[in-house]
Amino acid sequence: MGETSEQAGGADRAEGLHEAGPDGEKLRPAGPDGGEPHAPGPDGGTTAQAARRRRLAAWRASERVLVRAPMDRPMGEQLTALAADAGSVYDMDGHPDVYGDGIVTELERRVAALLGFPAAAFFPTGTMAQQVALRCWAGRTGNSTVALHPLAHPEVHEAGALPVVSGLRTVHPTKEPRLPTAAEIQDLAEPFGTLMLELPLRDAGFVLPSWDELVAAVDAARERDAVVHVDGARLWECASHFGRPLAEIAGLADSVYVSFYKSLNGLSGAVLAGPPELAEEARVWRHRYGGQVFQQYPAALAALLGLERELPRLPSYVEHARVVAAALAEGFAASAVPWFRVHPEPPHTHQFQVWLPYTPDVLNEAAVRQAEETKTALFRVWSAPAAALPGVSFTEVTVAEPGLEWTAEEVRAAVEEFVTRVLEAQS
Repeated sequence: MGETSEQAGGADRAEGLHEAGPDGEKLRPAGPDGGEPHAPGPDGGTTAQAARRRRLAAWRASERVLVRAPMDRPMGEQLTALAADAGSVYDMDGHPDVYGDGIVTELERRVAALLGFPAAAFFPTGTMAQQVALRCWAGRTGNSTVALHPLAHPEVHEAGALPVVSGLRTVHPTKEPRLPTAAEIQDLAEPFGTLMLELPLRDAGFVLPSWDELVAAVDAARERDAVVHVDGARLWECASHFGRPLAEIAGLADSVYVSFYKSLNGLSGAVLAGPPELAEEARVWRHRYGGQVFQQYPAALAALLGLERELPRLPSYVEHARVVAAALAEGFAASAVPWFRVHPEPPHTHQFQVWLPYTPDVLNEAAVRQAEETKTALFRVWSAPAAALPGVSFTEVTVAEPGLEWTAEEVRAAVEEFVTRVLEAQS
């Protein structure tokens, strides 16, 4: 029988303790806060806050990076760029949206068509979109139990919102760091109304099943009379791994949620795509959940720009991420580190994990010193894993447009410089 969310415990759901990753989402903490004590700093702030400001300054000043995160650019620069570019994707002489019409409706239409669904509804956050989707399916199936992975976003990053806010219960077909197999779904000892699949499974290392495994898992859910919902926050970059267009991947499911800020450089926002009756009901619940925002045109414009500019580039990011991952492995293999892990190898998307046998404070100091001293930011934030593994840390690596400039030789050289600073920070 699968494990329930209550049995899994609530500690991992405390999203407020997680530090922002390169795409603006949260990483698990290194100790209470990245390994840095909450002692008052010289300006009255905490040591952790001072360390974060130092990292941000180092990243912004770096000339060589694998990804340029939103927090690396000042607000004025981002707003100026949005105003200058938005006219290429939407008529800027039109009126702003009011409670979801106009440009928001156009964004919904474009995403629904891209994913091969007849309808879609825009949400201010992906957490709200997914909460609403799972709640709607529970009402339609008559079963409030959701089968999902214990590392899925609702279990780790939403402060227990599924049971607390939506009255839903979760069960886990597997604890393995991958998506559940068809056999595990078939063998789940109790009925469930919805199977939720996170593609890719971010906290397991941005991992994906094979196409045949995914199809089999969906078929297994259908055999259990369950609907299938896909957490596709990062679905955009999955097409290369599956060798299928987005509409074919999304078409396996009854509904799909996609994000605009994680891979498309949007400001915020998400879309829930599915059948018209689901989208209509989702809009009612969106209002009840407080998501009927008066105007959202900046987020909608940024999303349309992401679809126009970043989406076509993602396959090149995925391809080069494999080059970077291999070079990182070669660099660490030739270094003085006792062991390392690049996971998965090769990466399934343009994001992957790197693991090293050092504490987060040592690795974060080495990373920020490398950025400050060489203007090269190879790694961003290192964190401790949720499991009790003393002296072990991991980081998430994202390869985006700036990363395409890196050769394998340059990656290996940057690893050598990083390891030198690790050994210095450790001594």
